[in-house]
Amino acid sequence: MSTYEEVGGGVEPARVRQLWHLLEPLHAVVYYAPEVFEEAAALGYDTGERWPSYFPFRAAPLGRVGSERVASAFYSFSPRTVAEHMDTAWKTAGPDDVLAARLRGMDRTYRALFGDRVDSPELVEAAALARRVAEAANTAGRPLAAANAELDWPEPPHLQLWQAVTILREHRGDGHLAALLVAGLDPVESLVSFAAIGAASVERFESRGWTPQEWAAAVERLVARGLLGADGAATDAGRALRHEVEEHTDRLAAGPWRALGVKDIDRLAELLGEFWVAAISSGLLPSESTLGIGKV
Repeated sequence: MSTYEEVGGGVEPARVRQLWHLLEPLHAVVYYAPEVFEEAAALGYDTGERWPSYFPFRAAPLGRVGSERVASAFYSFSPRTVAEHMDTAWKTAGPDDVLAARLRGMDRTYRALFGDRVDSPELVEAAALARRVAEAANTAGRPLAAANAELDWPEPPHLQLWQAVTILREHRGDGHLAALLVAGLDPVESLVSFAAIGAASVERFESRGWTPQEWAAAVERLVARGLLGADGAATDAGRALRHEVEEHTDRLAAGPWRALGVKDIDRLAELLGEFWVAAISSGLLPSESTLGIGKV
């Protein structure tokens, strides 16, 4: 029996990745929706750009943690960038207040996106299925997934849906970091190697806060390993390594889907289609993602 069959109950890695592509926009609107920014501003965060609220809103399930632990959990951000926002984050508002604001913001966001469909039988059924998957997730060694899984479940089904997809995306993300570590790619090398295969532009990764000198040094290290050519483009070995990272990530993300099985997975995908379309067509999400969705 192959690894993915052992951990995923026969769910193919490619299907696991498709499900991530379906779920991710339903989570990610939390970082772009005006309703969430309004809640962040009410707490006292600067919302002129998204980062001052992004870090505490994503980190709040971990509790009153400092920048070093956030940088560890988020991985690809420069520790300086994390510290810039996290060193004062809990002076503005505590984690419990941030979590409450995050949930209020997502309540308003989903109501704005889905309209009267927010209370539809289809959404209620989708939320129940997604929660089954999320509650089946093994969070050992996955700090962000575990922190979100430990939160109380909200009562409204649309907020249960958001919490479920959040647990699952952080579960996948935690596993992705494990795959990067196994591949020997440090935080900045993970971005350089991803840009080199065309997952996203170098400019898109500038928000992670690495200096041009740090980026260039990472390029040199990857060239020395034979993963990049002298022109900075990925070699065959570099592309193969990144392919293995993504497949390893899929295998590590497959386990929770055993709770549904193929029939219910297909049903969940069918149910979520209209809500995925609403998130994608909202104009809230960037056209190019640092996650490489649609390109890897």
